[in-house]
Amino acid sequence: MVVMATINGEVLNYLSVFSDQIRSDQLKDMQGGIRAFVSHGSIVKNAVLQHVRLVNPLRPLMMTRHESTSAARIEEQGFESTKISDILKAKGEGADGSWLWCTTDDSVYDAVKSMTQHNVGALVVVKPGEKSSIAGIITERDYLRKIIVQGRSSKSTKVGDIMTEENKLITVTPSTKVLKAMQLMTDNRIRHIPVIDEKGMQGMVSIGDVVRAVVSEHREELNRLNAYIQGGY
Repeated sequence: MVVMATINGEVLNYLSVFSDQIRSDQLKDMQGGIRAFVSHGSIVKNAVLQHVRLVNPLRPLMMTRHESTSAARIEEQGFESTKISDILKAKGEGADGSWLWCTTDDSVYDAVKSMTQHNVGALVVVKPGEKSSIAGIITERDYLRKIIVQGRSSKSTKVGDIMTEENKLITVTPSTKVLKAMQLMTDNRIRHIPVIDEKGMQGMVSIGDVVRAVVSEHREELNRLNAYIQGGY
């Protein structure tokens, strides 16, 4: 369909520009961009479904039971099905505790060295001998603000002295929707968020992880709409 192809092209271009904007402007308020992003997704979905009705207004009367159920499912599903657990699975994190961590007694120097080696911007902090119990997190921003700017020694300063403590953390659960996590991160101007459930620490996601997941979900939703409009559902 020409109309659908046009919609696909416009949306994917929009998503590409938007995701680049998020990555290059992570320290600024992204709230307006998120609202526009989510709104754009809803507008596209509604436009496609409306297009189907306009092209063939009799189709609702001619639909089989399966087609009717498929249309209802598409309308209800929306652009918000991906959960944080999906991101953790893609990263290989979860119950096996494969997320990166350090202890409160480690030096800031060693923590930053670990971040550099693994190309990450934050580490989960645990108490010595208690890996399943989170004590806080340390980020590259903590290092810059509390070590570099203040002229302190990273080798003689312990992680526990500069970390964001557990009682001040913003967290999510594996069942949290990705768009909700993005909302929390932008509202609180943070780039990393721990994932915790009743069993304890399950992983950590970054703003980059979240943006990639949202873009991927929108692409998949557009493919579903395309399949529906072409009779694939």
